[in-house]
Amino acid sequence: MIKRTLYFGNPAYLSFQNKQLVINIPSLQDKEDKGELNTIPIEDIGVLILDNQQITFTQVLLSALLENNTAVISCDASHHPTGLFLPLDVHTVQSEKFRSQIEASLPLKKNLWQQTIQSKINNQAAHLQRRNVSIENMIYWSASVKSGDPDNYEARAAAYYWKNLFPAEMSFFRERSGAPPNNLLNYGYAILRAMTARALVGSGLLPTFGIHHRNKYNAYCLADDIMEPYRPYIDVLVADIVDTGEEIIEITKSLKAALLSIASRDVRIGGEKSPLMNALQRTSASLARCYEGETRKISYPVLE
Repeated sequence: MIKRTLYFGNPAYLSFQNKQLVINIPSLQDKEDKGELNTIPIEDIGVLILDNQQITFTQVLLSALLENNTAVISCDASHHPTGLFLPLDVHTVQSEKFRSQIEASLPLKKNLWQQTIQSKINNQAAHLQRRNVSIENMIYWSASVKSGDPDNYEARAAAYYWKNLFPAEMSFFRERSGAPPNNLLNYGYAILRAMTARALVGSGLLPTFGIHHRNKYNAYCLADDIMEPYRPYIDVLVADIVDTGEEIIEITKSLKAALLSIASRDVRIGGEKSPLMNALQRTSASLARCYEGETRKISYPVLE
C-alpha cells in the first residue's frame, strides 16, 4: 500500500487519538467556531510536512508518527524544508543491520557507487531523450564508469544534462541559490531526500554513513547517495512545469502539490511498476542485503 504524503500550510492543531491523526483547523470566518475536525489513520501516513509557523502538535502524536516510520518534515518561515524527524529503532535486528553497514568494505562501497552513478546517468539520459536531445555521450559515460567513479563521469554527465535540459533562452545553471527553476528543484529534492531517509531507516540502516558522501556536517550522507538515481524523476516534474509557462518565481500551493505528487508517481523497478515511495523501500532493502553479503546488486528504478 502506498503511504500518504500530508501537507499542512495553514494554522492547525494536530493530535493523536485511537491510532488516528486528529486534525483541527480553526475557522477563519468565525473565531467562536471550534474548527473543522478530520482524522487519518497513522498507519497510512508516510510523510508529514509542516509548513506554517502556527501549527501545534502533541508529543504523543510525534511518538506515534515515528513508531510508524513517518518522515516528519518541518519548514522554515520561507516555506523551505529545514528539519526532519526520523525514528531511531524500527527494525527487529537493528544492531546487526548497523554493524554490517558500518563494517562494509571499501571495495564494496566503491562498487555500489559505480552502480549508483551508472543508474543516475542512464536516467538522466532517458529524460534528455524524452526531450529530443542527443544522448550518445551520456550512454558512453555511463558504460565507462569504473568502481568508485574515479574519472568523475558523474560531473561530466551533469554538465551536459543541465546545459540541455531546459530551453536555451533560460541560460539555466544548476546552483542551489540560483535563479528559478532551481527553487523547484531544491524543494523537490528536499522531499525526495526525506523519503529516501525514511526508506533507509525502515530497512534498518543509518542515513548518516554513506557509500560515497562523507561530509562531516551532513547527517544524511547515505540518503544523498541513494537518492541520486531518483533525482531525474524530480527533474521530469520540474521540466514539465517549466513547459507549461506557469510562473515559478515563488513556490505556490499548486506548485508544491505538483512536487509532492512525486511519492505516488509510478516508476519501473525490477521489471515492475511501483509508486516511487515503495520503490525507495525496495532500493534500501536491496542495499541492506548488499551490506550483509547476500548480493552485490542495488535495485534502482529505470526511467522510461
